[in-house]
Amino acid sequence: MTSRQGRTAQKATPADAPASTRRLYRIAEATQMLSLSRTVIYEQIRSGRLRSVVQGRTRLIPADAIADYVALLYSESGHDNAGAS
Repeated sequence: MTSRQGRTAQKATPADAPASTRRLYRIAEATQMLSLSRTVIYEQIRSGRLRSVVQGRTRLIPADAIADYVALLYSESGHDNAGAS
């Protein structure tokens, strides 16, 4: 998209939204957020430890599912969840 002055204007995309307002993340984004490989993410989904939804042909991870997964990891490690954000 080009404006009248010849500059390229960038459209806001969902990926540009602040994390606090995002509700769904693509697998690649979840891998970065959780520091896990794509394979491990899919293994966790298959095992039921990480929830996901499908929209069309795209698998998405809800933000609350990521928070739940992190809480699960804390509980399994024997630490309390008080320090988690």
